[in-house]
Amino acid sequence: MNRKYPTHRRPGRRAAVAAGLVLAVGLGVSTQLTAQASVPAPAKASAAAPRSVSGTPGQVVTRVADFYGAYIDAKGDYADPDSTLATALRKHYLTPAFAKRLAAWETENGADGVLRAQNVPARWTVTDNGTVGNSHEAIVTLTFGSGETTQKIKLFVLMERYNHIADIATTSAR
Repeated sequence: MNRKYPTHRRPGRRAAVAAGLVLAVGLGVSTQLTAQASVPAPAKASAAAPRSVSGTPGQVVTRVADFYGAYIDAKGDYADPDSTLATALRKHYLTPAFAKRLAAWETENGADGVLRAQNVPARWTVTDNGTVGNSHEAIVTLTFGSGETTQKIKLFVLMERYNHIADIATTSAR
């Protein structure tokens, strides 16, 4: 009989390993069930999977979403709006030529040119709209108000190939 390959197996050892595995799995499941039972059930509105946001630095949708998110946060803090931050964001994200055109539009219309409104939206979304020549366009949908009294504005944001916003308009450049 070869010691490396015994023809006789020890059933007791196999049974002990199997019993240990079953016990470990059983304890893991019971621990999970106990932990789950001690956590209050989530509200129906949040029963969906947790939300996440991701992006990459060179992606137009991410860049436009980063700009609008930070800009709305800076403008929307009603207790202490941060106009210095809003100005710095414009300087960082907008081309100098567009910043001048935007300032002229704001003087003429008496509204914030980035938001095309006098107030700050409650929600916003950014969607890719494809390439336009050497640039890329994203659609920004701003939702103002809440409940049944909401108004949506759709803006077309043109990002030049060097990742600066070259235009914000209410119609597509396509």
